[in-house]
Amino acid sequence: MAHQTIIPSLRYEDSNRAISWMQDTFGFTEHFVVRNEEGRVEHAQLAFRGSLVMLGDLQGDMHDLPHRHGSISMTAESAQQVDEVYAQAVAAGVKVIQPLTDTDYGSHAFTVEDYEGNHWHLGTYDALAEDQGDGESG
Repeated sequence: MAHQTIIPSLRYEDSNRAISWMQDTFGFTEHFVVRNEEGRVEHAQLAFRGSLVMLGDLQGDMHDLPHRHGSISMTAESAQQVDEVYAQAVAAGVKVIQPLTDTDYGSHAFTVEDYEGNHWHLGTYDALAEDQGDGESG
């Protein structure tokens, strides 16, 4: 796996459920998972197309913190891949926030919401691409 300099991290009430959701919805695979004696997730790394997302169960004082929903954006290799993953997500019964669409900035994309309110976006837009099309900055 290539070196990833920024790794998104999420906390869940039930990370085992989150892992299953991510696998069923997008096809994530378990890269590394540590569970305690009760089977709760202490730390997990899930892989998708060469990148990682970390997650774990809320623990101790974390339950007292106001819950802030996260947002994860992922880049697909092609519009066909977006269509395939969208079909997989819909078949898994997820809540669709933004159905498949072609954006003004050149992405073929969709957004879904997981069971704890985090938004997951998959599209063809590559924020690191050198050619960003005809968009204006500033």
